[in-house]
Amino acid sequence: MTATLVADPAVDDLDHARHRGRTLLLTTGLTTALVLTLVVAAGLGPVAVPPGTVARIIGHHTFGYPATVDWSAAQDSIVWLVRVPRVLLGALVGAALAITGAVLQTIVRNVLADPHILGVTSGASTGAAVYLLFGVAAATTATALAASAFIGALIATALLFLISRINGQLTSLRLLLGGVTIGYIFSAATSFLIFASDRPEGARTVLFWLLGSLAPAAWSSVATTVAVVAVSLLAVLLMAPRLDALAAGDDTARTLGIAPNRIRLWALLIVALAVGAVVAVAGAIGFVGLIVPHVARLCTGGTHRHLLVVSALIGALFLVIADVAARTVFAPRELPIGIVTAAVGAPLLLVLIRRFRATGES
Repeated sequence: MTATLVADPAVDDLDHARHRGRTLLLTTGLTTALVLTLVVAAGLGPVAVPPGTVARIIGHHTFGYPATVDWSAAQDSIVWLVRVPRVLLGALVGAALAITGAVLQTIVRNVLADPHILGVTSGASTGAAVYLLFGVAAATTATALAASAFIGALIATALLFLISRINGQLTSLRLLLGGVTIGYIFSAATSFLIFASDRPEGARTVLFWLLGSLAPAAWSSVATTVAVVAVSLLAVLLMAPRLDALAAGDDTARTLGIAPNRIRLWALLIVALAVGAVVAVAGAIGFVGLIVPHVARLCTGGTHRHLLVVSALIGALFLVIADVAARTVFAPRELPIGIVTAAVGAPLLLVLIRRFRATGES
């Protein structure tokens, strides 16, 4: 006699409610930790400022409270004009890289994909190298550097579209191979520019920038990055159900009435714009988009609506902490932040690879 197992809707609803409750608790905890970390990080540096003073300075400039100033003008300038923009930019860049990494791992169907896989990071780096090595020295500004890097990112994206859609199809394999190819092309172009330049100082600047840095952070770059990250996160959250279907396979997506190629195209465009914007203001920072989505999946599962939010929070928290290490470990000298993220990310990547081998995942 064969027993038939029938799913109980009440049990399913209870499981969903518990999952939502855990996700809400996790999101609340990460948000609280991020806010506290931002305040503490803004006080750390060669001139230390207590967290309470940092909070009062931020409150004074943001809400006008407290109205009475009981801190020095030097502390006010250091915190509000230098460190607060820097930690906010770090949080935004970390969030953007983590979001794009999560989306890329879905549309490329490769668990080891990250924003570098597109070649957009390499394109932005080449654009920045052109400006730093051959631009007018007197006109070197953060805005001009960001514009040059962003143009390089857009060129790389356009080439990726052309290579990946040779026969009108946009498949995971073509995206992966196209991104790797473009990445190598632009990396070689950047190396050639450094070799061809007769400005040693410019070459050193490019090499430092290629490893990532939040040192040029200013309120203007924070405002631009806020807009980019907000629009990117909103766009991919609206696409979350379609990304869930795509993660289950192209056939499943088509069964649900979703065109896989169209979703890949729009997702790729969003990712390219977001990566180009953040690389333009912070340089090429690796491992965030690769490692953070895996950590988020361990916490939330594969549902993109939860995965994207948690990835953004963990990515923001991770990069703020990495930036604090970059500017304090060898103070007064500052490490490129990419060295710190690589030092943390590489061991985690080895752990992930061992996990994949143990579970048989690919």
